[in-house]
Parts: sequence; C-alpha cells; structure tokens
Amino acid sequence: MNGAHALLQTLADAGIEVCFTNPGTSEMHFVAALDSEPRMRAVLALFEGVATGAADGYARMAGKPAATLLHLGCGLGNGLANLHNARKGKVPVVNIVGDHASYHTQYDAQLQSDIETVARNVSPGFVRTSATTAQLGQDAVAAVQAAHGLPGQVATLILPADVSWGEGGQPCAMPARRPAPVADDAVVRAIAQVIAQANQTGGKTALLLGGQTLREPGLLAAARIAAHAGVKLLAEVFPTRLARGAGLPPVERIAYLAEMAGVQLADIQHLILVDAKAPVSFFAYPGKPSNLVPDNCTVHTLATPEQDAPASLAKLAAALGADQAQPQLQALQRPGRPRGKLTAPKVCKAVGHLLPENAILIDEAITSGLMLGAMTAGCPRHDLITLTGGAIGQGLPNAVGAAVACPERPVVALIGDGAAMYTLQALWSMARENLHVVSIIFNNASYSVLNVELERVGAGSGGDKARAQLDLDHPRLNFARLAQGMGVHAVRTDSAEDFTKALGYALATPGPHLIEALVPESLNGAKRRVLPWLLRSLPNLPKPLAQALKRKIAP
Repeated sequence: MNGAHALLQTLADAGIEVCFTNPGTSEMHFVAALDSEPRMRAVLALFEGVATGAADGYARMAGKPAATLLHLGCGLGNGLANLHNARKGKVPVVNIVGDHASYHTQYDAQLQSDIETVARNVSPGFVRTSATTAQLGQDAVAAVQAAHGLPGQVATLILPADVSWGEGGQPCAMPARRPAPVADDAVVRAIAQVIAQANQTGGKTALLLGGQTLREPGLLAAARIAAHAGVKLLAEVFPTRLARGAGLPPVERIAYLAEMAGVQLADIQHLILVDAKAPVSFFAYPGKPSNLVPDNCTVHTLATPEQDAPASLAKLAAALGADQAQPQLQALQRPGRPRGKLTAPKVCKAVGHLLPENAILIDEAITSGLMLGAMTAGCPRHDLITLTGGAIGQGLPNAVGAAVACPERPVVALIGDGAAMYTLQALWSMARENLHVVSIIFNNASYSVLNVELERVGAGSGGDKARAQLDLDHPRLNFARLAQGMGVHAVRTDSAEDFTKALGYALATPGPHLIEALVPESLNGAKRRVLPWLLRSLPNLPKPLAQALKRKIAP
C-alpha cells in the first residue's frame, strides 16, 4: 500500500466522506487512489477558493469536516479567503496540500514555496508536513482530531509527493472523541447570581450566543432563561449556522454597523458570552470606539468555544429554575407576494413568501439583503449560513458544500454581484454534481457597501476616479448568460412577478438554477448621503427613537 492509499483509508475510517479537489501534478497519486476508496466522494472545483468554501459549507451542515485537495502553496494561497471565513466561523476543515518530493525542494523549482508559512495564517492550530510514508496515517489522524475538536478549526496536512507514492503506507484508526467539558459549577452559580441580582435591581442582562448555541438545543435553553429571568437574547453579527423560523426561538443578531450595534447594547449592564466574543466594530472609524461594549457594562463568560456551550446553557437554566419555563417561539408568518418593479427588498419578500420547510438559506447579499432577516423570520424552520469572516466570495461555494452535505434539502443562496464574481466557478460544480441550489444574484452594478463605507470612514463622497473603483457598470455583468455557459439553468428578471415565478419554478425543479435580479442599490442617492449623518446622530437621540430608526434601516 502506498501513502496515498493509506491516507484515503485513514480519512474514510475517520468519517470523512467528501474531498473537494483542485489537484495538480504533485497530487496525482492521491487522485489515482480515489478509485480504491468507495467511501470517499470527490468533487472537483475549478478554483481553489471554491474547494475551500465548499468544504466550509459542507462542515457547517454535516457537523463534521470534509477534506480539500490543493496543489502546493499557490493552490493553498488561492483558497485562503474562504479558509479565513472557516477559521472565523470555527468550522472544521482538513486541508491536504500536495508538495514537491522532499528531495526535489533543494532545486527551488518554479512552484516551490514555503507552504507551512502560507498555511499558518488560516490554520494556526495544526500545520504539519508528513515526513515519511509510514507516519502519514498517524499524521492524518492528528489532523482530523485537530479539526474536529472544540472549537472546530482548519487543519493543514502537507503531503510531499514521495511520501504519497512511497510504499509501506499504514492506515491508522481514529481514537474515540472525548466529550467537551461543560461550564464549571462555580461559573454557573456566579452567573446565575448576576442574573438574579440584576432582576432585583432592574438592571438589564443579555446572553450573546455564538457558534454551537445557535442550533435548536442551545436556542431553547437560552429562550427558557430569557422567559424565566427577562434576559435579552442576542446573536453574533455573522453566525456560522443559525436555526430559525416558525417553532424556534427568535434571536436578535448584533448589527453590522457599529452605530446600530451601540443602540442594541446601550442599556445592557451585564453581557454574558456563550461561545461568542465580545462585540467589536468590523473596522476602525475616525473618532469612534472599536470596542462596542458600553463602559457601564460588565462582560461575563459562561462557556468558551472549547466547552459544550448548549449543555452549559442547560446547566444555567437548571441553576435558575428555568429549565421548565416556556420559551417564546416564532409564529408561522409569511410576507405576501411582491408586485411591481423589482427591488432588493421585494426579492427578499419573494424568498420569504416561498421559502420551503427545511431549506438552507445562505446570505451573502451584502446591502441588498438588509430586509432578508425580517422577511424570512416567520418562514418554516430553516438554517441560515452567513459570511463569518467578511471575506466575500463565500456564498456560492458554501452552497455547493451545503447541498453535498444535505442532498434532500433545498439550498437558496442570495449573493451580491461583486461577491458572486469572486467564486463564480462554483456554478460549474453545481451543474456537474446536479445539486439543487437556487442562486439569486442581486445585480445592482455596484460595490454598494463600499460606497457607504467611503463616507463612513471620513473619506468623503469621492470624485469620478474614486467612484469608478466602486462601480460594476460599463459593462454591466450578465449573470444569466455566465451561468448558462457553465450548464446552470438561468433567467434574468426585473419585475417582482417574473422573479417570484422564476423562484417558484426553481424551488420545484431539481438541479441548479440561477435567478439574476436586476435591482437598484438599496442604499443609493439621498439614502446614502443621509446615512452617515443619521448614524452619527444615533447616540444622541432618545432611546425609543434610536431603536425605531435602527429597525427601519436594518431590521
């Protein structure tokens, strides 16, 4: 048995069933060995960023890692943005990165690079170059263990070509996983006391939920605490995976815009972190704080990402006597059918009108998706995946991975036009694998969010040359034609009636579909000019007015 065969058997024995690949010469023995392992599905991506983003989306929905197969440091580099998103989302991914044969590196060939240095940025917890064929199986087990523990992480195993083709490979068994620890009794008692004292004195307390806690068990435990003790429920701004919809507890996400997050947190005196970090501004802005926690708020930690956060919430609920409390649940409520000229809010309304039960909803709509949360809150229960690390180009690859992980569930991905162009090759993989993915592309011919940020950072509105760097017109992209060229059924729409009809057809018809929505910018003209002034004024407005404005702009 050569190293490649031993590696594949070890990965399959460890429960890894899918490898998203973009191979080159150094990985040919791994490619050849795929035929010997029927338990491993291989999905080809035309760009490494699609392979890494697909592995991320797969793991979010499957609850276990997929593997990637990447070619040398350059291939790994091409996939870094979506590995960054996976790292920020604490998502388990196992990278297999081919390298030159160990004896070949001395010649500094054209593709020679320092792969370990490239990998450490997105894989800080585990980077290993396998030195011998005999050791390769053990190295693979260590990589899977590192990726699949708590918190989930990106693990990178570098595979020299001679280690792959060498004989004497030995598959290794995966040891049993140890259960993650639960919050200490003393921590639970102290936080229960904080909540009880705040109730007595009229202080306001919030649970900030992240990671593992945003699935049904964690949400129910948190909602029981909220119902019993009047605690506010908040979720991190970009959840890795959020269970939501009718029959599940609603949770308010922290706003992306720091000024609006400040409105949400202004009266919170105790913020309790549960598999989440204290909120900070996405970027620095002149004269504005980076730390969004109010000065008079005390931050507590119930459970770290290394702990079993849902079980820790259940333990806190029991300590408070809230474990039998009736949680608030979202009622079933859909928006009506939109009509007239198509706009981004009407696209979101149509999605809310038609979203099927058990769907997977992927949001990389940027400014066009401002109304998506409100329009889908009362839909049948579904899972929401968001842009955890802020590196655009995640949505379409995530849709590939989610559809591979859950072939029985429809996937609806809402993507901005600029973000779509980063990883448009994902459409080809959808067609090749015949995945039931409905990709909705908002074509407003602009990096709209950057037009907003230009003024928010104090750089002014910009002249002709500056504005041209944020403009996607001249020529305007035609996503329907691009999708058709990659084998995906696609239509272009500019009316709400045509969009809703196209969405209904796509949801009812297996296979990949793309609907291009020709829409104006959600924040354009007067809205964009007024927004920076409005955001600056929020801290000085009466609280009820500030909250109402926040809900109006970004519900």
